Order: sequence, then structure tokens, then C-alpha cells
Amino acid sequence: MRQFVCLGHDVPLDADFSLDDLAGGAGRLDALCRSITSSFVTSHGIREDVRTHLVAQDTFTITFDGSELRRLNPDERSTAALIRNALEHRDEAIGALPAEPSPGVSVYRRGLEATLEDVAEAGTVVQLHEDGDAVTDVDGLDNPAFVLSDHRNFTDAEAATVADAADRRVRLGPTRLHADQAITVAHHYLDTDGYTEF
Repeated sequence: MRQFVCLGHDVPLDADFSLDDLAGGAGRLDALCRSITSSFVTSHGIREDVRTHLVAQDTFTITFDGSELRRLNPDERSTAALIRNALEHRDEAIGALPAEPSPGVSVYRRGLEATLEDVAEAGTVVQLHEDGDAVTDVDGLDNPAFVLSDHRNFTDAEAATVADAADRRVRLGPTRLHADQAITVAHHYLDTDGYTEF
């Protein structure tokens, strides 16, 4: 299982946003939709061994599970529609129990810290950081859960939370990448067993 945790600092907490203005009125949801799409979509299919968590303003977490996911297409609008649908059902999430508005999509009433605690139970939490160890020098990336931010940097508090939860601090290359690009590179690294199998 591969997991990705994406922080959305400005993502709306309700479903009252337009699918025609994802870059502005929806808090750069366009960038986060690209990250979600990159984590799942292959040329003619969906990665079933992936789970991606969108943490919205440290309040709700929308989880996408590739083994059950339906209606995810390689465009930002359809991904945003799945997010909007999840937010329409946010009040049905009670305590630790999620709402499940569509196949493979769940919405939890929890923020970053609780989400990281959950993903840590299933694997290795990996903080992607420009000062981390080169991914090619790191062993033990079993069932990795990569933590990324949106167009904003982690706040000091978020960085501390991620650092506390992380088992590894890794960089994917010499150049800082957008989150969706980092997800693609991480997949490629894992798909090729560390660039050794093609």
C-alpha cells in the first residue's frame, strides 16, 4: 500500500464552491486535484494499491481508496466534484466514524495529526523535504505514506507535527517540485524498485 497525505490550507470546508473556479474561489483546489489524480491515474486505469488523504484546513480529511474508487477521471473538475460531494456529507462523519458518500471516498472529522497517526499504523511516514536524505540512499520505505503540502509551505506547527510523525525525511531530487510532480516521481521510484527494474 502506498499512501499520500496532502495538506489543503485554503480548501473550502463546505460544498459551496464552483467547479468553474478551482484556482481562485476554491482555495487552489486545482493543484490538490492534480495531486490526487497523479496518485491514482495510470494510462488506462487506477492504481488500486494507493490511498490518498486530503486534509482540509486541519478540520476534515477526505480519503480516496484506489481499491474501491469510482468516477475518478484524469481531469481536475471530476476530482473536484468528488471532493465537493464528500463535503456535502461532512456532517454525517461522527467521531472516528467517516461518512462514505461514494465508492472509495470517505470523509473524516479529523485533522493532520490524527490522519498521520492513522497512516502510521499501516506503514512508514515519509516527510518529503529538500534537506532530507536522497531517496536513493534510503532503505526501508515499506508501505510508504508521503506527506506533502499544497501551494503553501507547512506552517511551523504543521512542520513539527510532520517531523514528530515521520519515520524518514527524504528528498526526491535536487529540484523542488510541485506536489503532483513529487507524487509522480515517488511512484516511478517505487515502480522501478529504486530505478533498478524497467
